[in-house]
Amino acid sequence: MYLETTIFNYYFDEARDGHEDTVRLFEAIGNGEYEAYTSIFAIIEILKAHDSKKTNMMDLIEKYKVNILKSDDESIRMANLYIQNGIIPIKYRFDAVHIAIASVNELDCVMSFNYKHINKLKTKHMVENINLIEGYKSISICTPMEVLD
Repeated sequence: MYLETTIFNYYFDEARDGHEDTVRLFEAIGNGEYEAYTSIFAIIEILKAHDSKKTNMMDLIEKYKVNILKSDDESIRMANLYIQNGIIPIKYRFDAVHIAIASVNELDCVMSFNYKHINKLKTKHMVENINLIEGYKSISICTPMEVLD
């Protein structure tokens, strides 16, 4: 599974509805139930946080051995397709890149609490269509509570 930046934020934001499920997700990752990935783009976003939060989020990546995926030309091409097709606004390019990296690397899902651009019905349907047209499998976009038992 691909962990988009909001997942790292929710781990530390106890006031959020998804906090407890996010902590449980990381515990499941730590127990080997899921293999977790993120990307250099999530790292770039995390590094914009204030110092203590930034350190805590980076520590999560290390503690739970979250694999960091790099971008490549194909991921950028797919992200551009998502933008060109009106799925993600160009201003939020990193949101498109998160989905594209997960798609190109054939991951099963993108975990996200970003309901504005990533985890919404329009995005889910349109990404599935573009992925299939481009020869990639469908990818689920969901929250931790949707995958935890």
